[in-house]
This record gives sequence, C-alpha cells and structure tokens, in this order.
Amino acid sequence: MSMVWNDNTPIYRQLRDRVVAMILDGVLKQGDALPSVRQVAADFQINPITVSKAYQELVDENLVEKRRGLGMYVTEGARGALLKSERDRFLNEEWPPLAARLERMGIDLATLLKHVPKAEGESR
Repeated sequence: MSMVWNDNTPIYRQLRDRVVAMILDGVLKQGDALPSVRQVAADFQINPITVSKAYQELVDENLVEKRRGLGMYVTEGARGALLKSERDRFLNEEWPPLAARLERMGIDLATLLKHVPKAEGESR
C-alpha cells in the first residue's frame, strides 16, 4: 500500500479511503487480514492512533471486523456493500451535475460512448 498524503484531508480519512479502494479493486478480499496498526504506522511514519482511527471507521461501517488477538479482517459482503453505496452516491450526487453539464454542451449518449477509451484487447 503506497500513499501520498493530501494536506486538505485528514490522514486517517485518506488511509480509510485507501483501504476502501483496495476492497473495491479486489486487492483486499473477504476474510483477508489488514496490515497491523503498528506495521502501517511504521511503513508510513504516522502515529498508530491515526491508523487506529482509520481502522475504527472501517469497523463502524461493518467493512472490517476486529478479531481479538488476531487483527482486523475484511468482512463478508464488504465489497458488495461498498459497490452499492458508491453506485448510489455516484447516481445521486455526482451524476446529476455531470448530466446537466453534458446537456448544456449538447453531448448526447451516442457521442459520449464514441469517446470511451477502449480496454486493452477490445475492438470497437
């Protein structure tokens, strides 16, 4: 896990968001252990309390669970819950202003789709 810290957002929040991204990307899967608080703190030269705060948010969101004496583990269904909440947030918060901007510029769906980058090995 590599990180470049942004001064505009608390470090614990950036760390939490990075773990969420790793779950969404499938890097961390259901049942996988998160790196220990001490290890993350040492790797990034940050206070262990900062790491604990990030991990506690993930616990509060039921994305990871504490196993006494063993560490933190990604919960069953964490990726699915994250995908649902990210989709809902996109559709309710990000898409409406984007759709309005596209309409103002006269860009329809067909034009937009013509400009979607191709995935490797895909032909159009």
